[in-house]
Amino acid sequence: SSNYSLKLNFYSLYHLLLFLCIPAVLSIVGNLQVLIVAFKRSSRMKPPELLSVNLAMTDLGAAVTMYPLAVASAWSHRWLGGDVSCVYYGLAGFFFGMASIMNLTILAVVRLIVSLNLQSPREKISWKKVKMLCLWSWLYALIWALFPIVGWGRYGPEPFGLSCSLAWGQMKYEGFSFVISLFFFNLVMPTVIILCCYFGIAIKLYFTYKKSMHNSHRIPNIVKLHRRLLLIAVLISIGFICCWTPYGLVSLWSIFRDSSTIPPEVSLLPCMFAKSSTVYNPVIYYFFSQSFKREVNQLSWLCLCCKPCKVSNTISDNNIYMVSASIKKDGVLLSCLSSKDSSTTCIFNFSLIFGHIGARRTEKNK
Repeated sequence: SSNYSLKLNFYSLYHLLLFLCIPAVLSIVGNLQVLIVAFKRSSRMKPPELLSVNLAMTDLGAAVTMYPLAVASAWSHRWLGGDVSCVYYGLAGFFFGMASIMNLTILAVVRLIVSLNLQSPREKISWKKVKMLCLWSWLYALIWALFPIVGWGRYGPEPFGLSCSLAWGQMKYEGFSFVISLFFFNLVMPTVIILCCYFGIAIKLYFTYKKSMHNSHRIPNIVKLHRRLLLIAVLISIGFICCWTPYGLVSLWSIFRDSSTIPPEVSLLPCMFAKSSTVYNPVIYYFFSQSFKREVNQLSWLCLCCKPCKVSNTISDNNIYMVSASIKKDGVLLSCLSSKDSSTTCIFNFSLIFGHIGARRTEKNK
């Protein structure tokens, strides 16, 4: 079919093939490592950690279902499989993409809820609620992915001929409402929610910092850790916005203007940005979390089969998983925000998964 004809020159095709291979390996290996490390920590897992595992599953699912066919098609200089594989490819990409977007939005909301309810976070976030949120993100993505199958929108080849997605240029009239709804509910609204949530968390962190500085003349380690964990969460959200915004803008352009006026090389770039969204999460974890980096470096297939890996359980590590540690005076790891009693024990809970820090202090031998 002419719709699947290759519209890229040799050099563009070469760079496309190279680009697809590198993110494919990074995405599959990186997200597998996130899941493996989470599995090794399963005995310590807390409810919000399931959201991080769910996010890794969406990224891994997208990589496994999409990259092999895209690489094979680029290697063959033509789209493989025809209309059936095109619908499969478009549906899989759309499904996992929507699930990832919703999961990131839920993560931001959960972090905000817990950061505003530090005294009793477990009353707000339970296993049942987190499982329902994960299930809802998958069902929401599935519903949107099935809309083009039942006639609201459609799947079709990308302009450059080696990939499939929503056929933006073929939905001038019947798909106009679909594209506008999709753009608003699955890009604009999640972006606004994520930005508002992290802005609220940043304000909460600022007041926590001011309060701690009022009681002490130095920044407590726990505040530094909270700030670093917030940085990781913000970087992940920025990655989402940067990867999906170009794709959304080009999609809108295709609705209001003739998509054939867009050069194939230009239409290729937003698709590559969107596909790279499965890569950056484990990369950010690796470079910004000391404990995750150490645990990944310790991984081996023997470790998976025979004996448990050594996992971090100290408050000094900016872990991407929840940590509950009892820090005593002789531990020399950190002190309470305003404690002056040498027999004080501080218990701090913190997590990248939902960005909260709680402090509970008990005094002995008073």
